[in-house]
Amino acid sequence: MDILMDTINSALAAYLWPFVRVSSMLMVMVVFGATTTPARIRLLAAVAITFAIAPILPPMPGIELFSLAAVFVIAQQVLIGSAMGLVTILIVQTFVLTGQIIGMQTSLGFSSMVDPSSGQQTPVVGNLFLLLTTMIFLAVDGHLTLIRMVVTSFETLPVSMEGISVENYRTLAEWGSTMFTNALTMAMSSIVALLMINLSFGVMTRAAPQLNIFAIGFPITMISGLIILWLTLSPVMAHFDQVWTSAQILLCDIANLQCRVDGGL
Repeated sequence: MDILMDTINSALAAYLWPFVRVSSMLMVMVVFGATTTPARIRLLAAVAITFAIAPILPPMPGIELFSLAAVFVIAQQVLIGSAMGLVTILIVQTFVLTGQIIGMQTSLGFSSMVDPSSGQQTPVVGNLFLLLTTMIFLAVDGHLTLIRMVVTSFETLPVSMEGISVENYRTLAEWGSTMFTNALTMAMSSIVALLMINLSFGVMTRAAPQLNIFAIGFPITMISGLIILWLTLSPVMAHFDQVWTSAQILLCDIANLQCRVDGGL
Protein backbone atom coordinates (compact mmCIF):
# COMPACT_ATOMS: atom_id res chain seq x y z
CA MET A 1 0.00 0.00 0.00
CA ASP A 2 2.88 2.37 0.80
CA ILE A 3 4.45 1.62 -2.56
CA LEU A 4 1.14 2.35 -4.27
CA MET A 5 0.73 5.67 -2.44
CA ASP A 6 4.28 6.70 -3.32
CA THR A 7 3.57 5.97 -6.97
CA ILE A 8 0.33 7.97 -6.89
CA ASN A 9 2.04 10.89 -5.14
CA SER A 10 4.85 10.91 -7.72
CA ALA A 11 2.38 10.80 -10.61
CA LEU A 12 0.31 13.63 -9.15
CA ALA A 13 3.37 15.74 -8.32
CA ALA A 14 4.60 15.49 -11.92
CA TYR A 15 1.50 17.43 -13.01
CA LEU A 16 0.49 19.38 -9.89
CA TRP A 17 3.59 21.55 -9.46
CA PRO A 18 3.79 22.57 -13.15
CA PHE A 19 0.04 23.21 -13.16
CA VAL A 20 0.30 25.62 -10.23
CA ARG A 21 3.10 27.65 -11.85
CA VAL A 22 1.50 27.74 -15.30
CA SER A 23 -1.98 28.56 -14.02
CA SER A 24 -0.60 31.36 -11.83
CA MET A 25 1.08 32.90 -14.85
CA LEU A 26 -2.10 32.66 -16.96
CA MET A 27 -4.13 34.12 -14.10
CA VAL A 28 -2.11 37.36 -14.23
CA MET A 29 -0.77 37.74 -17.78
CA VAL A 30 -2.30 39.78 -20.58
CA VAL A 31 -5.34 38.40 -22.47
CA PHE A 32 -5.64 35.21 -20.40
CA GLY A 33 -5.84 37.08 -17.11
CA ALA A 34 -8.38 39.66 -18.30
CA THR A 35 -11.80 39.78 -16.70
CA THR A 36 -13.35 39.15 -20.11
CA THR A 37 -11.63 35.75 -20.34
CA PRO A 38 -13.82 33.09 -18.68
CA ALA A 39 -12.18 31.22 -15.82
CA ARG A 40 -13.10 27.95 -17.48
CA ILE A 41 -11.09 28.87 -20.60
CA ARG A 42 -8.15 29.87 -18.43
CA LEU A 43 -8.35 26.59 -16.54
CA LEU A 44 -8.54 24.50 -19.71
CA ALA A 45 -5.56 26.36 -21.17
CA ALA A 46 -3.52 25.73 -18.00
CA VAL A 47 -4.44 22.03 -18.02
CA ALA A 48 -3.60 21.65 -21.71
CA ILE A 49 -0.22 23.37 -21.32
CA THR A 50 0.58 21.31 -18.24
CA PHE A 51 -0.16 17.99 -19.93
CA ALA A 52 1.92 19.08 -22.94
CA ILE A 53 5.03 20.11 -20.98
CA ALA A 54 4.96 17.67 -18.06
CA PRO A 55 6.79 14.80 -19.90
CA ILE A 56 9.77 17.03 -20.80
CA LEU A 57 10.23 18.67 -17.38
CA PRO A 58 12.94 17.65 -14.91
CA PRO A 59 11.93 15.14 -12.19
CA MET A 60 9.79 16.69 -9.50
CA PRO A 61 10.90 16.56 -5.84
CA GLY A 62 9.49 13.86 -3.62
CA ILE A 63 7.47 16.16 -1.38
CA GLU A 64 4.43 14.81 0.41
CA LEU A 65 1.44 16.45 -1.23
CA PHE A 66 -0.58 16.70 1.98
CA SER A 67 2.00 18.35 4.19
CA LEU A 68 3.11 21.77 5.37
CA ALA A 69 6.09 21.66 3.00
CA ALA A 70 3.71 21.29 0.05
CA VAL A 71 1.95 24.51 1.09
CA PHE A 72 5.21 26.45 0.94
CA VAL A 73 6.10 24.86 -2.40
CA ILE A 74 2.71 25.85 -3.84
CA ALA A 75 3.19 29.40 -2.57
CA GLN A 76 6.57 29.61 -4.29
CA GLN A 77 5.13 28.35 -7.58
CA VAL A 78 2.31 30.89 -7.37
CA LEU A 79 4.83 33.70 -6.78
CA ILE A 80 7.02 32.62 -9.69
CA GLY A 81 4.14 32.35 -12.14
CA SER A 82 2.50 35.59 -10.95
CA ALA A 83 5.77 37.51 -11.19
CA MET A 84 6.29 36.40 -14.79
CA GLY A 85 2.72 37.28 -15.72
CA LEU A 86 2.95 40.65 -13.97
CA VAL A 87 5.68 41.75 -16.37
CA THR A 88 3.24 41.56 -19.29
CA ILE A 89 0.74 43.67 -17.36
CA LEU A 90 3.40 46.34 -16.84
CA ILE A 91 4.15 46.31 -20.58
CA VAL A 92 0.53 46.91 -21.56
CA GLN A 93 -0.11 49.45 -18.80
CA THR A 94 2.82 51.49 -20.09
CA PHE A 95 0.88 52.22 -23.27
CA VAL A 96 -2.43 52.56 -21.44
CA LEU A 97 -0.87 55.25 -19.27
CA THR A 98 0.44 56.93 -22.41
CA GLY A 99 -3.07 57.01 -23.84
CA GLN A 100 -4.48 58.42 -20.62
CA ILE A 101 -1.90 61.21 -20.54
CA ILE A 102 -2.60 62.13 -24.16
CA GLY A 103 -6.35 61.92 -23.59
CA MET A 104 -6.25 64.25 -20.61
CA GLN A 105 -4.04 66.74 -22.44
CA THR A 106 -6.19 66.76 -25.59
CA SER A 107 -9.54 67.09 -23.78
CA LEU A 108 -10.45 63.59 -24.96
CA GLY A 109 -10.28 62.15 -21.45
CA PHE A 110 -13.91 62.98 -20.65
CA SER A 111 -15.08 60.02 -22.75
CA SER A 112 -14.51 56.70 -21.01
CA MET A 113 -15.42 53.05 -21.32
CA VAL A 114 -14.86 49.84 -19.42
CA ASP A 115 -11.32 48.51 -19.54
CA PRO A 116 -11.63 44.84 -20.63
CA SER A 117 -8.54 43.83 -18.66
CA SER A 118 -9.47 45.33 -15.29
CA GLY A 119 -13.20 46.06 -15.55
CA GLN A 120 -12.68 49.71 -14.52
CA GLN A 121 -13.72 52.91 -16.27
CA THR A 122 -10.78 54.34 -18.25
CA PRO A 123 -10.47 56.98 -21.01
CA VAL A 124 -11.21 55.76 -24.52
CA VAL A 125 -7.73 56.78 -25.70
CA GLY A 126 -6.22 54.51 -23.04
CA ASN A 127 -8.42 51.64 -24.24
CA LEU A 128 -7.30 52.31 -27.81
CA PHE A 129 -3.67 51.88 -26.79
CA LEU A 130 -4.62 48.84 -24.71
CA LEU A 131 -6.23 47.04 -27.65
CA LEU A 132 -3.42 48.07 -29.99
CA THR A 133 -0.71 46.87 -27.61
CA THR A 134 -2.54 43.62 -26.92
CA MET A 135 -2.77 42.85 -30.65
CA ILE A 136 0.93 43.65 -31.08
CA PHE A 137 1.77 41.42 -28.11
CA LEU A 138 -0.09 38.52 -29.71
CA ALA A 139 1.30 39.29 -33.17
CA VAL A 140 4.91 39.03 -31.98
CA ASP A 141 4.08 35.74 -30.18
CA GLY A 142 4.61 37.28 -26.78
CA HIS A 143 2.34 34.71 -25.14
CA LEU A 144 4.31 31.84 -26.71
CA THR A 145 7.58 33.40 -25.56
CA LEU A 146 6.24 33.62 -22.03
CA ILE A 147 5.12 29.99 -22.07
CA ARG A 148 8.55 28.97 -23.35
CA MET A 149 10.21 30.92 -20.55
CA VAL A 150 8.04 29.39 -17.86
CA VAL A 151 8.82 25.91 -19.20
CA THR A 152 12.55 26.64 -19.19
CA SER A 153 12.30 28.09 -15.68
CA PHE A 154 11.70 24.60 -14.26
CA GLU A 155 15.38 23.91 -14.96
CA THR A 156 16.77 27.16 -13.55
CA LEU A 157 14.17 27.53 -10.78
CA PRO A 158 13.34 23.92 -9.85
CA VAL A 159 10.31 23.12 -7.77
CA SER A 160 11.35 23.54 -4.14
CA MET A 161 10.74 25.71 -1.11
CA GLU A 162 13.14 28.28 -2.60
CA GLY A 163 11.93 30.51 -5.39
CA ILE A 164 12.82 33.92 -6.77
CA SER A 165 15.59 35.66 -4.88
CA VAL A 166 15.05 38.88 -2.95
CA GLU A 167 17.30 40.77 -5.40
CA ASN A 168 15.10 39.73 -8.31
CA TYR A 169 11.98 40.82 -6.46
CA ARG A 170 13.62 44.20 -5.96
CA THR A 171 14.53 44.32 -9.65
CA LEU A 172 10.90 43.62 -10.57
CA ALA A 173 9.66 46.37 -8.27
CA GLU A 174 12.20 48.86 -9.62
CA TRP A 175 11.34 47.94 -13.20
CA GLY A 176 7.80 49.07 -12.49
CA SER A 177 9.09 52.65 -12.46
CA THR A 178 10.04 52.28 -16.12
CA MET A 179 6.32 52.07 -16.90
CA PHE A 180 5.94 55.74 -15.95
CA THR A 181 9.23 56.71 -17.61
CA ASN A 182 8.36 55.08 -20.94
CA ALA A 183 4.80 56.41 -20.87
CA LEU A 184 5.99 59.95 -20.26
CA THR A 185 8.62 59.59 -22.99
CA MET A 186 5.98 58.54 -25.53
CA ALA A 187 3.56 61.28 -24.50
CA MET A 188 6.17 64.05 -24.22
CA SER A 189 5.84 65.18 -27.85
CA SER A 190 2.05 65.41 -27.49
CA ILE A 191 2.37 67.38 -24.26
CA VAL A 192 4.78 69.86 -25.84
CA ALA A 193 2.61 70.27 -28.96
CA LEU A 194 -0.53 70.96 -26.92
CA LEU A 195 1.41 73.31 -24.66
CA MET A 196 2.38 75.35 -27.70
CA ILE A 197 -1.26 75.40 -28.84
CA ASN A 198 -2.46 76.62 -25.44
CA LEU A 199 0.33 79.18 -25.38
CA SER A 200 -0.83 80.46 -28.77
CA PHE A 201 -4.36 80.83 -27.43
CA GLY A 202 -2.97 82.79 -24.50
CA VAL A 203 -1.20 85.20 -26.86
CA MET A 204 -4.40 85.55 -28.91
CA THR A 205 -6.40 86.34 -25.79
CA ARG A 206 -3.96 89.09 -24.79
CA ALA A 207 -3.86 90.51 -28.32
CA ALA A 208 -7.61 90.44 -28.91
CA PRO A 209 -9.53 90.24 -25.63
CA GLN A 210 -12.85 90.51 -27.45
CA LEU A 211 -12.39 87.00 -28.92
CA ASN A 212 -14.32 84.26 -27.13
CA ILE A 213 -11.35 81.98 -26.62
CA PHE A 214 -13.45 79.28 -24.96
CA ALA A 215 -15.74 79.00 -27.99
CA ILE A 216 -12.95 78.55 -30.52
CA GLY A 217 -10.29 77.02 -28.28
CA PHE A 218 -12.09 73.82 -27.32
CA PRO A 219 -12.85 72.52 -30.86
CA ILE A 220 -9.40 73.50 -32.12
CA THR A 221 -7.78 71.72 -29.19
CA MET A 222 -9.81 68.57 -29.85
CA ILE A 223 -9.05 68.56 -33.59
CA SER A 224 -5.38 69.16 -32.86
CA GLY A 225 -5.51 66.37 -30.29
CA LEU A 226 -6.90 63.92 -32.82
CA ILE A 227 -4.16 64.83 -35.28
CA ILE A 228 -1.50 64.48 -32.57
CA LEU A 229 -2.98 61.14 -31.54
CA TRP A 230 -2.83 59.95 -35.16
CA LEU A 231 0.82 60.97 -35.40
CA THR A 232 1.58 59.32 -32.05
CA LEU A 233 0.35 55.93 -33.28
CA SER A 234 3.13 55.70 -35.88
CA PRO A 235 6.07 55.00 -33.50
CA VAL A 236 4.09 52.67 -31.23
CA MET A 237 5.68 49.56 -32.73
CA ALA A 238 9.20 50.89 -32.16
CA HIS A 239 8.37 51.78 -28.56
CA PHE A 240 6.79 48.37 -28.01
CA ASP A 241 9.87 46.62 -29.35
CA GLN A 242 12.05 48.54 -26.92
CA VAL A 243 9.79 47.86 -23.93
CA TRP A 244 9.31 44.19 -24.88
CA THR A 245 13.08 43.65 -25.17
CA SER A 246 13.59 45.19 -21.74
CA ALA A 247 10.79 43.01 -20.33
CA GLN A 248 12.35 39.84 -21.75
CA ILE A 249 15.67 40.71 -20.12
CA LEU A 250 13.79 41.21 -16.84
CA LEU A 251 12.06 37.83 -17.24
CA CYS A 252 15.43 36.19 -17.85
CA ASP A 253 16.79 37.77 -14.66
CA ILE A 254 13.77 36.66 -12.63
CA ALA A 255 13.92 33.05 -13.86
CA ASN A 256 17.77 32.90 -13.96
CA LEU A 257 17.68 32.16 -17.68
CA GLN A 258 20.56 32.58 -20.11
CA CYS A 259 19.26 34.99 -22.74
CA ARG A 260 20.68 36.88 -25.66
CA VAL A 261 21.31 40.60 -25.60
CA ASP A 262 17.96 41.22 -27.31
CA GLY A 263 16.17 39.28 -24.57
CA GLY A 264 15.50 36.08 -26.53
CA LEU A 265 16.28 32.63 -25.21
